[in-house]
Amino acid sequence: MANSPQAKKRARQAERRTEVNKARRSRIRTFLRRVEEAIASGSKEDASAALKAAQPEMMRGVTKGVLHKNTVARKISRLSARVKAIG
Repeated sequence: MANSPQAKKRARQAERRTEVNKARRSRIRTFLRRVEEAIASGSKEDASAALKAAQPEMMRGVTKGVLHKNTVARKISRLSARVKAIG
């Protein structure tokens, strides 16, 4: 357990950051789920619109340190390929 004042403060900060990061990750997953559902429905317009909405949210996750840059690049690439294949 944290004993020094600094360690206690860092523990409090870590709790807050964990909550914020959980919320961000959950939001990103929601956007991804919408894209997946649109792809499953077979509507190219809906899928491309959902992907267009999800991309900035995913990149925001990168800038905020929730996800790695290459992970997001890979996910966007694969999703866009799947959206493109609808038709």
